[in-house]
Amino acid sequence: MKSEMNDLMVLYPDKLWLDLSDQEQQTAWQISAQNHYSNPAARWNAYLNCLCLNAFLDWLKEEPDLGETPKVWPSDYQLPSIWEFVNGTCLTVGELRLVLIPSDKSNLTEFRIPQEWVDIPNWVANYYLAVQINLEENWIGVWGYTTHQQIREKAKYDLMDRTYLLDEEDLIADINVMWVAREVCSVQKPELKMLPELSSVQIEKLLKQLDQWTPDLPENVSEQEWMALLALDKKRQDLYQKRLAKHKGNLVAYSQPLVNNLSKWFQNVFEAGWHSFDTLVSSQQNTLAVQFRSDATLNEVRVKGAKLIDLGMQLRNTAVVLLIGLTSEIDEKVSIRVQLHPANEEVYLPPDLKLLLLSGSGNILQEVQSRSHDNFIQLKKFKSPPGKSFSLQVTLGDISIKEDFMLEKLVG
Repeated sequence: MKSEMNDLMVLYPDKLWLDLSDQEQQTAWQISAQNHYSNPAARWNAYLNCLCLNAFLDWLKEEPDLGETPKVWPSDYQLPSIWEFVNGTCLTVGELRLVLIPSDKSNLTEFRIPQEWVDIPNWVANYYLAVQINLEENWIGVWGYTTHQQIREKAKYDLMDRTYLLDEEDLIADINVMWVAREVCSVQKPELKMLPELSSVQIEKLLKQLDQWTPDLPENVSEQEWMALLALDKKRQDLYQKRLAKHKGNLVAYSQPLVNNLSKWFQNVFEAGWHSFDTLVSSQQNTLAVQFRSDATLNEVRVKGAKLIDLGMQLRNTAVVLLIGLTSEIDEKVSIRVQLHPANEEVYLPPDLKLLLLSGSGNILQEVQSRSHDNFIQLKKFKSPPGKSFSLQVTLGDISIKEDFMLEKLVG
């Protein structure tokens, strides 16, 4: 139990607080990575929703008076085609429908509910739960819930991101009230005005207009048309598949290994695709070997792992080597050095190649970019304690490759 979570439990005793283990985070990441998404934002959205869903379902299993088994709506299979486009997950408990809306923001002062969950007739729910996920402190907090009627009466609509906004004080903090209301009142699904019925010609036109990911709707696609298309399960799946196909050549994602456990590197155990320093250098020719062995900053590093990364056929088979050096410190932290080198006997990196360090929540912590005659680029040395996760991202033009890492407590 984390100190910050303890403090919050004292300040907000009516809210629901759940511990979040590193294993649960890794499992959620593995599940979300088994499916593909057209952009990093959608993949991160899937991860947060998967984490939220798993934790909430585990908690519901311990509820003795629930009576009925919660079910994912519309099905587990269809969740990726929802998370590609919209934040949130719907659960049904008998006739009751509730939507979990997760956020990894550190300060929740308002609850943003995507329009799709409020205005699509077959998506609409009885209750909407505001869920905060703190990946740094390893906890989940349900800040409260609201009803569809309250959203209609009190929420402000934000045209920019198509969400309904409620202030925190408008939420009901104790979700047990939700279960009591379910017992006292009969559950009725809110009734909405029907969305326009799309013709086959309109559907095909929309599929072509929307197959490219953008943060906003195209100007020639109305909100009503967008929601009407998403409401059709088969057509939503078609759009999801079209986006994956459209971005397949540009967005490169390595699903295996899902999360690289750096702690195992100290036992000379590397995940698929990664090699020890000596193994990879011996497979390369003189240029890379001389660079590595003459680098004074690497000589002091205890463990070195490297991976050959292909940046794509469209860039003349450009390849680089991502090198990570690890040194254990007396405070149980691990000092980490990250470099990016050219491969295949190339002397210089391609210009405008970016190397980024991302936090577990996806924020950019460091960024360095190659110039026209750089032999290598490197991040500033940083330290990581056990239990922390981070990512390294290599970007060149439209190609983006991300590797995820975690550290466990070192033994011995």
